[in-house]
Amino acid sequence: MVKFEQDPNNAQILNNIFRLVHTMKGTCGFIGLSRLATLAHAAETLMDQFRQGIPVTTEAVGLVLITVDRIKEILVEIEASEGSEPPGSDEDLISQLDALSAAPAAAVAAPPLVPADPVVAPVAAPVAAPVKSMMNGAAAPVSEPRQGVAAVMHQLERALKPGEVSLDELERVFRETAVEVPAARAKLAELDKAAASAAASAAASAALPAVRDVAPAADPEAKSVRAEDHALSVSNQSIRVNVTLLEHLMTMVSELVLTRNQLLEIARRDESSDFKVALQRLSNVTGELQGAIMRTRMQPIGNAWQKLPRIVRDLAQELGKHIELEQIGAETELDRQVLEQIKDPLTHMVRNSA
Repeated sequence: MVKFEQDPNNAQILNNIFRLVHTMKGTCGFIGLSRLATLAHAAETLMDQFRQGIPVTTEAVGLVLITVDRIKEILVEIEASEGSEPPGSDEDLISQLDALSAAPAAAVAAPPLVPADPVVAPVAAPVAAPVKSMMNGAAAPVSEPRQGVAAVMHQLERALKPGEVSLDELERVFRETAVEVPAARAKLAELDKAAASAAASAAASAALPAVRDVAPAADPEAKSVRAEDHALSVSNQSIRVNVTLLEHLMTMVSELVLTRNQLLEIARRDESSDFKVALQRLSNVTGELQGAIMRTRMQPIGNAWQKLPRIVRDLAQELGKHIELEQIGAETELDRQVLEQIKDPLTHMVRNSA
C-alpha cells in the first residue's frame, strides 16, 4: 500500500492488492470468519473504486492500512484461540471505508437523475403486463419479449449483505486453491489405459469410427491432469523447517568438524598412514556440509526492514514532513539471529533520523 500511495498510477500494484483482498474476503466468508470477511469486503470495495479511477488520497490509503492492521490483530487472536474468531465490532472502520467508497459513486450518479430516461417507460409496460396476467392465473402472451422476464429476475435479486459471499466468488476460491487430490492420479492412469486401448482398437479395425472419437477426447483431460500434477510438483520446491531442528543440525556438524580435525591431526603425525586419501575426502565433505547448514540460517537483510516503509510513511504524516527512505543491498544475507538483533535498532535509527 505504501508503494501504491507513492505510485498511484501503477496498475500492477493496484491489481495485486485488489486480488489479495478479494481472495481474503472469499476465503474468510467460505470458512465462516464473518468479521474478517466483512472487513475485507469493505476494503475491497474501496480498492475497486481505485481501479475505477477515483483519486488515491492519503486519507484513503491510511484507512486501508489501519484496516490491514486490524485484520492482523484479529488473525493473531484467532491463532491464539485455535481458530475461534474473537467477538467485536469493526463498524468504525467499515463506516469510514463505505463512506469513501460511496462518495465518488454518488457524485457520478447524481447528474443522470435530472433528465428522464426514455428507455425506462417503454420497458416497464411490457414487463408489468405479463407479470400481472400470470398472477391472475392467465397465461402470458407468447409474443412478449424475453427481456421482460430478465428484468423481473433482475428485480428479484437482492444485494449481498456484509459478510456474505456470492456463488461466483466461492467457485473462484475453489479454482484458485491448489489442492492435491489423490484421485486425480488414479484418474490419469485410467485415462492413459483407456486411451491406449482405444488407440489399439482403432489401429486393428477401421470399421470402428466411434473408438477413434473416444481416444482423442480423453487426451485433453489427461493432459490437463498431467499439467496440474506438474504444477503441484513445481510449486512444492520449498519447505519450512523448525528452528530447533536447524540448531540441532548445527551442533552435530560442529561435533563432526571437531572429529575431522582430530583425525587430520593423527594423519599428519603418521606419515605412513593409508587413510590420508579417505580422510581428505571426509574433510572436504564435512566442509561442504558445514557450509550448507550455515546457508540454511542465512536470510536477506531486506527481511529486517520490511516494516520500515510503513513506519516512515506514518512518521511523515505525523510530523508533516516529506521523508524519503532509500534501501540499498536488500539481497545481502545475514545470519537469522543477527537479523533478529538488528531489527529494533534499525527501527529506532529510522525514527530518530526523522
